Amino acid sequence: MLISEAWAQSAGGAAGGMGGLEQFLPLVLIFVVFYFFMIRPQQQKAKKHKELIKNLRRGDRVLSNGGIFGTVAKVINDAEVQVEISEGVRVRMLRSSVSEVLAKTEPLSKEKKDSDTASDDSSDSASIDAANDAEAAAPAAPRAPQGIAGLLSKFLGGK
Repeated sequence: MLISEAWAQSAGGAAGGMGGLEQFLPLVLIFVVFYFFMIRPQQQKAKKHKELIKNLRRGDRVLSNGGIFGTVAKVINDAEVQVEISEGVRVRMLRSSVSEVLAKTEPLSKEKKDSDTASDDSSDSASIDAANDAEAAAPAAPRAPQGIAGLLSKFLGGK
């Protein structure tokens, strides 16, 4: 009785032909789902954070991982920055502990640097007023989509 059952099992397995592929396919599908919903978004987030840290400049308004708001007072080296958290209070912190840049300073162009060195004090106050007016007139940044559209754009890498 045991021998006949063994023969029946081997004959049935050979008739299917695709038994190995059918068993392997669900594992491949699970890995693909994990890649697109977990691994890829984490890689993109890490890449953005690395770029953010690399581009830190003096005057940037930042938020640390500990929840402390401050302004970058000095970039010490590739690993450290000095952040002013209150008037006259400066702390050294690792660049990697910066979680967000809230306000980015604009780099000075060559033309602006040359005009700033050639101008006198009265024109400096006028240029500051003009810069403040330009910032006030600038439109607010568009908000990220909310709900399912925002969730899908987050996972699929949309902006």
